[in-house]
Amino acid sequence: MTTPTTVLAYIPSPPQGVWYLGPFPLRAYALCIIAGIIVAVWWGNRRWRARGGQDGEVLDVAIWAVPFGLIGGRLYHLATDWQTYFGDGGKQPIDALKIWDGGLGIWGAVALGALGAWIGARRAGIRLPPFGDAIAPAILLAQAIGRLGNYFNQELYGGPTTLPWGLKIYERVDRAGNVNPGAIDGTSNGQVVAIVQPTFLYELLWNVIVVIALVLIDRRLRIGHGRLFALYVAGYCVGRFAVETLRTDHATEIWGIRINLFTAALVFICAAVYVLVAKRGREQGLEIYWPHRATEIEHQREQATRIAEPEADESQTTDATVDQPPEEATADESSATAAEAADESGNPTAAATRPTETATDDHQAEATVADEHRRSD
Repeated sequence: MTTPTTVLAYIPSPPQGVWYLGPFPLRAYALCIIAGIIVAVWWGNRRWRARGGQDGEVLDVAIWAVPFGLIGGRLYHLATDWQTYFGDGGKQPIDALKIWDGGLGIWGAVALGALGAWIGARRAGIRLPPFGDAIAPAILLAQAIGRLGNYFNQELYGGPTTLPWGLKIYERVDRAGNVNPGAIDGTSNGQVVAIVQPTFLYELLWNVIVVIALVLIDRRLRIGHGRLFALYVAGYCVGRFAVETLRTDHATEIWGIRINLFTAALVFICAAVYVLVAKRGREQGLEIYWPHRATEIEHQREQATRIAEPEADESQTTDATVDQPPEEATADESSATAAEAADESGNPTAAATRPTETATDDHQAEATVADEHRRSD
């Protein structure tokens, strides 16, 4: 039987998850969440504009959704793991406020985040279902990025394994000198204490797969009215249910079953029902907005068109003058020369016939020379 120490392909955990800039801690967990939010807003904005939305509206909604989501995620974590903070779990009640130490429940984050998004969308005159469809893949990608924070914290892993992609869990020494593998602010001493299933990695990879699937479904089927968002929720629940069965970290249980398994199953059923009963097709044009906002945007576009039309006419006139054919330019020069001759002689007719008279005089001179030659002969 292969022992964990003989396999070289095991994934090493980061030596630490917190760096100190003087007295200020720089936490990898927080950086991963921030990076996920930035990516979600950037990509979500691109997708929203592709559906006919205005630039910057995703950020306007995110200002509401993100704080609500963080609060909701923390509340769900506290509700499902309350013994850790208010029982004999080893932490103090004040630690419930230390969100930077980890502990966010995605279910609460999505639920309360959706409430914040609804408030922000209403204020911006945006209908929430099409908005949710636009940002769904971006949200799930942000979740995948956020899972890297668990990697740096050495948390949310599964049971022992001998698989080549097993995760090494190191002893960590905190700033007080205490040895504890779960010390989030500690530094590894290089001593491996376990090889475990990297469940955070499984969930990360599953999220990326679902993101790709959502993008392909959206392009080919062009579904709308919140159905793509519901598919995101359902897809995430499937992966989370599978990963939850592998996790061995402490969790609240009901009848010996981890509570997140119940949550994943219930949320999946709700999302699947919504996909089946929601309206088919996709919102077109300004249908993604409430009527008052759609009217404002239409009025703004009409004003922009009226401003652009005179500029276009002026540009066409300038182009016509610059691109005038050479023949027309030559005719204009001839007309100008004739006009100048008319001004000098005071007789436009004489000026116009002057080239003809000159030609006649030349002809008469040639005839006189010819007569003289005949006489001499």
